[in-house]
Order: sequence, then structure tokens, then C-alpha cells
Amino acid sequence: MKFAAHLEEHYKVKINPESMFDVQVKRIHEYKRQLLNCLHIITFYNRIKKEPNKSWTPRTIMIGGKAAPGYHTAKMIIRLITAIGDAVNNDAVVGDRLKVVFLENYKVTLAEKIIPAADLSEQISTAGTEASGTGNMKFMLNGALTIGTMDGANVEMAEEAGEENLFIFGMRVEDVKAMDQTGYDAASYYHRLPELKQAVDQISGGCFSPDQPDLFKDIVHMLMNHDRFKVFADYEEYIACQERVSALYKDPKEWTKMVIHNIGSCGKFSSDRTISQYAREIWGMEPSLEKIPAPDDPR
Repeated sequence: MKFAAHLEEHYKVKINPESMFDVQVKRIHEYKRQLLNCLHIITFYNRIKKEPNKSWTPRTIMIGGKAAPGYHTAKMIIRLITAIGDAVNNDAVVGDRLKVVFLENYKVTLAEKIIPAADLSEQISTAGTEASGTGNMKFMLNGALTIGTMDGANVEMAEEAGEENLFIFGMRVEDVKAMDQTGYDAASYYHRLPELKQAVDQISGGCFSPDQPDLFKDIVHMLMNHDRFKVFADYEEYIACQERVSALYKDPKEWTKMVIHNIGSCGKFSSDRTISQYAREIWGMEPSLEKIPAPDDPR
């Protein structure tokens, strides 16, 4: 409720506090695949519009991060997110079943609010591109479940909690490498998957930028012709995985059970363990049992 009030006050978006808080906060970059998240938002939006009387799991999808000053594509991704949000948030048919918020000026003070409030943590970079990452661990420690690829620290999190306790989807590193060898044909996915085609056509056709129909043509051209991070290749599995997320969220008992298991499995990621291991293996130090005097102790 507190964070819902924060969103309404600062972003002028009234959300359903009972909705799933679906969060992706990190720097804006093609390899982080905020565009894959956008395609899911559009797909979910289209499904609600098609079947407005169906019992959908409500979501508030929040994306936050900053773009490097000279990174044009990243800045256009931000514009796309906000454009989609404008369309979704003002659609009376959709109502409070889906809201989209771009979290401006993402920083530590905002992270302190959003991470404890999150239900779902989006860690969806292309397998093999993330060095490690610690944001996913912070979400896990605070009780958010993870949807993600087997990339970066997601691999270690799956080892600790069990892959069945994360929502894992998409290509593995070896699959990406194999596709690099054989070639990635984005058009084949576009023509084979009707919902993907619809979403891409909406972006390219100005559905989310009616005053500037060609505003996002560069993004679509990149996705169709030279997408190094293979967004379309993981789209189908990502959408299916999001359906699993929605189904589980409707069962509070099972959702909470998985949350507790995740929190109980993330001791490895605590700073205590990290510092202890560094001291022992890097610095060659062992714990001292000598008691350190208090600051006001005259000794």
C-alpha cells in the first residue's frame, strides 16, 4: 500500500495495490532486454483487450534505469516504455488489471522502496551476456521471485534454491553459441508467432505514437535485422513462463511457499559470508576471538 501511494503521488498513476508488482530495474541496455519485457506488456495488453471478461491476474509492471548519454537506442527504449504506459494506463477496457510505470531517475533511495515491494524480479538478459549482477540477489533476499534466463548470478541462485523455485526460461549459453554459428533469423519468429507479429506491427505502425507513427522504426528495424541479443528467439518461452507466474500468483499459499524457500536459500549471498570467504581465501586471515573494546572504553 505504501509503495502504491508513492507511485500515485510521484507518477500520477493509480494502481491496484493487490496487483502483482513486476519489476525490472537496471541500466537500460539492449542486452538487458527491456524490449522483451515491452513485448510481453503489449501481448498481455492485447489479450486483455481481446477477452476483457476473463479473470486475468492483475499486474503493475515497473521498469526503471538510466541510459548512457550517447546511447541513442537505450533512450528510444525509454521512450517506447513510456509510450506503451501512456496507452495502457489510459485504456478504460484494461482498467486496473495492467498498469505500466517507468521509474525515472532510478537510484539507491528509490531501490530502497521498490525492492522490498516487488513480487517478481525480471532478470531476462540474453544467456552469456551478464557478468554476474547483484540486483537479482537483493530482490531474492527481500522475497521477490525471479523470472529469468540462466545467465549471470541467476545460475548461482538456481543452484541454491533449485531451478524449480525460479521461473527459468529461454536459451542457455550453449544454445546462444550454436545460434551464432548457424545464424539468427528474426523474421522466422515474426512470421511464425502471431502475437509477436501483432506486437511488433503495433510498435512500427504508430499504435503507441500516433502523433509520430515512425518514431520507433529504428527499434523495429534493429529487432528485425541486427539484434545481437536475440529478443525474438526467447519471446515464446518468455510469454509461456509469464503465464506460469500469473497462475502461481493466484495461489497465495503456493506463492508464499516458494518465496519462503527462496529467502531461506539465499544465505550464500549475504555480506557476512562474502566477507568471511574473502578474508580467508584472498587475505589469508582467520577470525579473531579477541574482544574489541567499546569506543568509550578507556582501555
